[in-house]
Amino acid sequence: MIGWGSLIWDLDDLAPKVRGSWAMSDGPALPLEFSRISPKRLMGLVVIVDHTHGAACPTHWIASARASIDAVTDDLAARERTTPDFIGSVCRDSGLERGPAPVTAAVRDWCASKGLRGAVWTDLPANFSDHTGAPYSLDAAHSYLRGLEGDSQRESVRYIENAPATTDTPLRRSLATAQWWQERARRHL
Repeated sequence: MIGWGSLIWDLDDLAPKVRGSWAMSDGPALPLEFSRISPKRLMGLVVIVDHTHGAACPTHWIASARASIDAVTDDLAARERTTPDFIGSVCRDSGLERGPAPVTAAVRDWCASKGLRGAVWTDLPANFSDHTGAPYSLDAAHSYLRGLEGDSQRESVRYIENAPATTDTPLRRSLATAQWWQERARRHL
């Protein structure tokens, strides 16, 4: 399983279904950005594979205790509270792949270099404009984050600040220099 956000620090119900620990910064580089609004994270922004706004970031991986790619896909879908349709996968044994071609190619090549039979990852779409009515941009993301209150604000700060440092996206870099964000981070962490 490949991860880059909350999966790293919150395996949730996946904990008994994995072996070993995370291989940090040892996964394929993928274009990541905090461009999805997540009901699970109280409408905060979460990081996803985003070919339009993302920056190439190293990812991390952990071995599944399961033998089949279908079982691993189902496990990750359950943890993400989605359907298998939103779980990308590469299975070198069968040659089956699910996900955008640039991502599946990068994951396929990475699996081959590591001698792995396959991999899965969360492949949820960006939905920022669906929720806000505005296209995603750094300014729009700042505005959205500034408008969050209470638990949504706390969860958004927690999520973005707890993502691995290598999840170095354009939004994260811009927040690192935004005084209003740094004040919120100090208050909520």
